[in-house]
Amino acid sequence: MESEKPSFEPFRLFSSSGSGLFDQPEPPLPPPPPCVEVLPSQISQSVKYTVEPVELGGLTLLKGRVSTQDVFTLSNSDLVPGKYEGGLKLWEGSLDLVKALSSEVQNGHLSFAGKRVLELGCGHGLPGIFACLEGAAAIHFQDFNAEVLQCLTIPNVNANVPSFQPPALQETKCDKGAEIRFFCWGLASGQSPDAQYDIILMAETVYSISTLQHLYELIKKCITRPHGVVYLAAKKHYFGVGGGTRRFLSVVEKDGVLVSSMVAEVADGSSNVREVWKLSFK
Repeated sequence: MESEKPSFEPFRLFSSSGSGLFDQPEPPLPPPPPCVEVLPSQISQSVKYTVEPVELGGLTLLKGRVSTQDVFTLSNSDLVPGKYEGGLKLWEGSLDLVKALSSEVQNGHLSFAGKRVLELGCGHGLPGIFACLEGAAAIHFQDFNAEVLQCLTIPNVNANVPSFQPPALQETKCDKGAEIRFFCWGLASGQSPDAQYDIILMAETVYSISTLQHLYELIKKCITRPHGVVYLAAKKHYFGVGGGTRRFLSVVEKDGVLVSSMVAEVADGSSNVREVWKLSFK
């Protein structure tokens, strides 16, 4: 029996004339770090890591907690452009994305079984961990900072996927055969592993205006055609920094290659309105 199609309509921001509301010059970024692989054997042994459960609508995952001061010698900082991109904080969008993915799986709109998955801007890595638990064949985690991967992402994978016992090899596998790897690079660099992915996941990655076009080009480079999909969770607007889902979707629509549809909207009063969107090929 065919699964029920989502009731949300595709998003349209541009008129047929192609004139966009948000076409403005972007400020330059500092040079991004090069693309490097972080091996699970490089997990930090010097930073204190504690773990606690997080409830996600009937699903319980484990999340770590580490001190930003201990890792980056920064206190009370969510973001330092060019140095630290907030990966140690558990952002609401990451939780929204896991809940949305779980709902998509339950409704028959999505299956991770046998799929290759990339989580961009992973931080805690909970969406990628969910994909692993749902039977993905490969899960690659990306973050701006190698320290985030070493101190938080890899320990979180270890905590949630007990069968993940990484050897000091280029590739790592859990006992179900899933390939789990970790990469560090700046989204604005245009770099990525030489791989294609069936599903790309990203939460809270569209806050910076300057990275939006780079991020979109990276997605097009990495996603498989014609059936690859992208799930994006973020705030509708990031006040003070200019980004947000609508600004990113304006880039997507202007290009005309992918179509977007809303999966979920969260207006719980804890922050700006948050959204989860699905991108797919036309």
